[in-house]
Amino acid sequence: MIKRKPKLLLIVIIIVVVFISSGLGMYIYLSSPVNKKSDASIEVVIKSGSSVKQIAKELKQKNLIKNTLFFQFYVKLSNVNSLKATTYVFKKSMSLKEIVKSLEEGNSYNPDVISITFKEGKRITDYAKEIEKKTTNTYEDVIAVMQDKVYIKTLIDKYWFLTDKILDENIYYPLEGYLAANTYDFANKNVAVKDIVETMLQEMDNMLKKYKNYSDIHSYITMASLVELEGTNTENRKMIVGVFNNRIDAKMNLGSDVSTYYALQVPMTSDLTAEQFGFVSPYNTRGANMIGKLPIGPICSISKSSLEASFNPTKNDYLYFVADKYGNIFYTKTNAEHVAKVNEIKEKGDWLW
Repeated sequence: MIKRKPKLLLIVIIIVVVFISSGLGMYIYLSSPVNKKSDASIEVVIKSGSSVKQIAKELKQKNLIKNTLFFQFYVKLSNVNSLKATTYVFKKSMSLKEIVKSLEEGNSYNPDVISITFKEGKRITDYAKEIEKKTTNTYEDVIAVMQDKVYIKTLIDKYWFLTDKILDENIYYPLEGYLAANTYDFANKNVAVKDIVETMLQEMDNMLKKYKNYSDIHSYITMASLVELEGTNTENRKMIVGVFNNRIDAKMNLGSDVSTYYALQVPMTSDLTAEQFGFVSPYNTRGANMIGKLPIGPICSISKSSLEASFNPTKNDYLYFVADKYGNIFYTKTNAEHVAKVNEIKEKGDWLW
């Protein structure tokens, strides 16, 4: 009898170990993701007043958990106070711990949320079309806000980088160039135009913070808008700003074609005529009245790249530049060299149009 006790104890220990191991293994299995490789988003609506049992059933129907009873056990074991009623987006690759944590914290997911992408190098009129496309606002609604001088004055009081310069009667759209290009999320398609505007201005504030000690921000943003369209990257934009600064110092017209297109409010899709290039406007840097001057204001939205170029140009001794249809930019010092380079590009068939 004495010899049998160790054997019995060993059997009991083995049974306990097996039981604990099995239980631990089952716990790990039931807590793990249903499908670690799945990246599909699954919307789950938890209604107000739902019990843990009802939530478990909803999650099981969506195939987000492996067992409803274990879910209830896990919630109780985790000492979760409450599960928030709202709309969630879960994935089968989420563990039970992640799902329960989300349910406990709740979230701000809103299936009505809209995203609007505003691209760099675009005009206010382009943005108005995009807003009309994505929201209940019309193109006319947007333009009305953009030209509302009373509203613009309130924005000048609110944002340090907006000045009275944008109120000049010759400026087409006071906020041109000041609305930060980016992708933004809004609560729903009924978002007000002013809410969109101020969200974009706040982003512009973030972009400009490191330049806050500079004076005449308007001129820097105007220059940035020119090289946004004239250049293709930070390096050549810095070079182009250097060229433009040389021309201003030499009391020459900047001669920027992109400013002429904006002055005429036409798309940059074809060559302009001599008459159009001579169009008299405080925007057209080819005009006889624009010697040594920047346009009266920005001509498009700007990127961080063009901002960097505007504030930190590359000094050089060039007075001319021209780009081919591939985006290659060529710099020259004299008008004769410039004309020769233009003719060379055209002869190769590499002209933009």
